[in-house]
Amino acid sequence: MIKLTRIDDRLVHGQVAFTWTPSLGADCLVVANDKVAKDEFMKMTLGLAKPAAAKLVIKSLADAATFINDPRAQGLKILLIVNSVQDAAAMANSVSEITSINVGGIRTKEGAKAIAKAIALTEDDIVVIKQMLAKGIELEVRQVPTDKKVLIDTLI
Repeated sequence: MIKLTRIDDRLVHGQVAFTWTPSLGADCLVVANDKVAKDEFMKMTLGLAKPAAAKLVIKSLADAATFINDPRAQGLKILLIVNSVQDAAAMANSVSEITSINVGGIRTKEGAKAIAKAIALTEDDIVVIKQMLAKGIELEVRQVPTDKKVLIDTLI
């Protein structure tokens, strides 16, 4: 069962390991990212950042969807992490269980505009967000679990 789907361009780091994972009671972190799934050094680095009590699964987007949709995964308490709006949309299209997405951190890049602390979106990101909102997917902004949930449509 997915406890939270989070967009965070840093993927696994202290905020995820020490605040989100315990707050959710997550026992499995699933990183869905095509590039990282092929990068042994990145997999090792993310493994060092994960909390000791949680399993870390790093898969391509397609393989992550297969893993989450497998009935055997229903017993897991999953924190699903992607690093972009586009990857979140791809996962939401493949995993019907995803009805809400937390936007936690998207650093600024060329062509991006800051909409909140630690979140900068491009026009392409906003188009994809509006498509997800139109499908009834909630997109909310919070850095940590104790922050007040802010719906992204109030910020864009």
